[in-house]
Amino acid sequence: MALLGYFEIISAFLFFCLFWYLSHDNSLPRNYPLFGMLPELIIYSDEIHQACTNILSKTGGTFLFKGPWFANMDMLATVDPSNIHYIMSSNFPNFPKGPEFMKIFDILGDGIFNSDYELWRSQRKLARVLINHHRFHRFLARISRDKVEDGLIPVLDHVAKQGMIVDLQDLFQRLTFDTTCRFVTGYDPGCLSVGLPEVPFSRAMDDAEETIFVRHVVPESFWKLQRWLRVGQEKKMCEAWKTLDQVIGEYIEMKRKELSKGTQPTSKEDSEGIDLLT
Repeated sequence: MALLGYFEIISAFLFFCLFWYLSHDNSLPRNYPLFGMLPELIIYSDEIHQACTNILSKTGGTFLFKGPWFANMDMLATVDPSNIHYIMSSNFPNFPKGPEFMKIFDILGDGIFNSDYELWRSQRKLARVLINHHRFHRFLARISRDKVEDGLIPVLDHVAKQGMIVDLQDLFQRLTFDTTCRFVTGYDPGCLSVGLPEVPFSRAMDDAEETIFVRHVVPESFWKLQRWLRVGQEKKMCEAWKTLDQVIGEYIEMKRKELSKGTQPTSKEDSEGIDLLT
């Protein structure tokens, strides 16, 4: 009787699994017991952008991702313009990031990406004034054009002549990084150049992004223990944080020295615009 009981239990469990599998829409990620949809995310990690595009196109532009039961990883993804406008503009005060967000994204400090309510409003107002300045627009247009002509095209010509295989995603990340540094600080780190040099700041950014992702997956107590012991992924975060602070500090110091000289921009520089810090 005991053996028959075990057989019935196992059969019922297998039947349940089969029914659950056949009733699921195979075009969408499966929500597994305990692990949620994380296994599906790992499977499609090499083509995550295309996978997200396919999922959102089949769900009307909004999808609820269920993470593992032991991690605070449930996320609502949306590309619906009306939803984005509702969340980011018309009803932004109703969607505060909260303290949990600031714990995970602590490397961003108290800036506009982490702030809420009045602090966010004041920083947003200041950022809009700076970004909408006509001289900054001219500067952004010029450096984007120059970086493509003097950086991207020469690299593509070089790899074409050498018959090399190159990662286009890496190239465009370097283009974005150099352009961003240039229009914020006025200085070009030269990440996008022939030879594709390793830039510590760019590497630190990659390590920080990887750590932030891991913090979404593992329990908070686990990554906090790693941070306390300075091991694993959190050790990378500590080193990346130091590199980012050091490089940003150097750029700010150079800009302060440049502005302290009191030199006025020439008519050509004025017509071509200025960087964000200036």
